[in-house]
Amino acid sequence: MTDIAESRSADTHSAPYAWFEKSREKLPAIVAVIGLLVLWQGIVWIFSVPTYMAPSPFEVLGAFRENAAILVSNFWPTFFEALLGFVCGNLVAILLAVLFVHSQTAERAFYPIAVFINTIPIIAVAPILVLIFGNGLAPKIIIAALICFFPTLVNMVRGLKAVNPATLDLMRVLSATNSEVFWKVRLQSSLPFLFAALKIASTTCVIGAIVAEWIGSNFGLGALIIEATYNFRSPLLYATVFTAALLAVCLFTLVSFAERYFIRWKAPAVH
Repeated sequence: MTDIAESRSADTHSAPYAWFEKSREKLPAIVAVIGLLVLWQGIVWIFSVPTYMAPSPFEVLGAFRENAAILVSNFWPTFFEALLGFVCGNLVAILLAVLFVHSQTAERAFYPIAVFINTIPIIAVAPILVLIFGNGLAPKIIIAALICFFPTLVNMVRGLKAVNPATLDLMRVLSATNSEVFWKVRLQSSLPFLFAALKIASTTCVIGAIVAEWIGSNFGLGALIIEATYNFRSPLLYATVFTAALLAVCLFTLVSFAERYFIRWKAPAVH
């Protein structure tokens, strides 16, 4: 009983220390952000920069407060476009990567096509899709999916192939089927590669949705950016850009939480 009590006491005392350690790790980032904001404000004050060129942080904060309803109403369309594009683009990339790993013929046939599609600037693809599908939701989801697709495809193919040959030999000795090799070996080895790609896609899908809204849309953060630019509403423009960045950060954070849940092991330390 004494040992249990001592253990609980040690845990109680270690909890504040652990919280302090985590807070100290975040301190440099917090200080850097505050420093950049102070520098921004100082430059605007010292050089008397006009508001239409570069508003001060206080003016941007005021734009958030004055246009909260507009920002929220335009946030949700961009969020759904980016999220659906993220899901669709990555799902197609994962399925295609699985096909490539199990069929070299399919990889030789379709991988060059995927590379070619990726070389086309997304800003050039967007008008074509708008002409085909109109100004509705479909072209925006497709553009967001396209911008997510290729990094996930490349990383997933590499991850599915990055299996220790000795492990594959062992699975063959154990008479494992192709399905068992995939689920128990290849998929497990691909997870770090997959989540690395998903982190990239979680931010680029927002870019794709905004670019699609630039081409043809009356709502969404992309449309609001265009409107604020043409009307010289610089504080609203900056507030909209920061809102889009916040959306990307939220998606990135969700992917990071999913990575911690699905990947519980850690790579051995290199000495």
